[in-house]
Amino acid sequence: MATEEDLPVVLPPTYTRQKVYRWPSGETVDDAIADEVPISITYNGISHVVMMASPELLEEFAVGFSLSERIIPDISHIYDIQVKEGCGNGLVVEMEISPRCFFKLKEHRRSMVGRTGCGICGVESLKDVELKPEPLEHTYQFDMNFYQPAMKYFEQVQKVGQVTGSTHAMLAFTPDGEFLGGTEDVGRHVALDKLIGMRAMKKWGPTVVFLSSRASYEMVQKAAVTGIEILFAISAPTNRALRLAKKCDLTLCAFCRDNRANIYNAPERLLNL
Repeated sequence: MATEEDLPVVLPPTYTRQKVYRWPSGETVDDAIADEVPISITYNGISHVVMMASPELLEEFAVGFSLSERIIPDISHIYDIQVKEGCGNGLVVEMEISPRCFFKLKEHRRSMVGRTGCGICGVESLKDVELKPEPLEHTYQFDMNFYQPAMKYFEQVQKVGQVTGSTHAMLAFTPDGEFLGGTEDVGRHVALDKLIGMRAMKKWGPTVVFLSSRASYEMVQKAAVTGIEILFAISAPTNRALRLAKKCDLTLCAFCRDNRANIYNAPERLLNL
């Protein structure tokens, strides 16, 4: 007979509806409000980080975070993963990782109690901000004939965002333009970690990623650390992100709109420009 601990956790809704007063019309209407909850990730029984995130795809989030933060080199070092209820209406993702990775983690603890999905909040010193990804190899290219059809998938993935206006979406494609999957979250860093986790769990190959957000330093770093060579962003890049993209030879495109984009680095991975 299954115990209460064996039963799967029922996740809260990703958004709720609330009454809102509109000025200056004076109307009272229903408005959709995206939810975010504290998510604690623990490794071998020790809490490592608390992030605010949308309450879905939490296993993918924990896997992606573990990869993009270099806590594990690959998914084979995860022995078990469970989502459980936590205190204060939060949720806990309990992970069991290999002894080698856990020992390394204990040697270099990062106390990260972040705000909404921030990738570097709470690091112990500025030197911990940079993970120094290795230069990427040129192992695949993306045909820009697939660019416009790919952009249309934001509408399919960003379901909560369409009704709340407060989430980011991440899309993944093969170099041949096949849609692999997408993720959505109130935090752009969390949404990308969820996509990175989904990629590892589903064993996708070469992946082209589209972001609904700006191309910040942390987003470029997460992509480069996990071997993503081509990144498209709806909004602007930052100087620090661009410097990192050049250093690790990542193809970075930003200000992506219908049938146009700014290509900031490594255009040789893009065909039919």
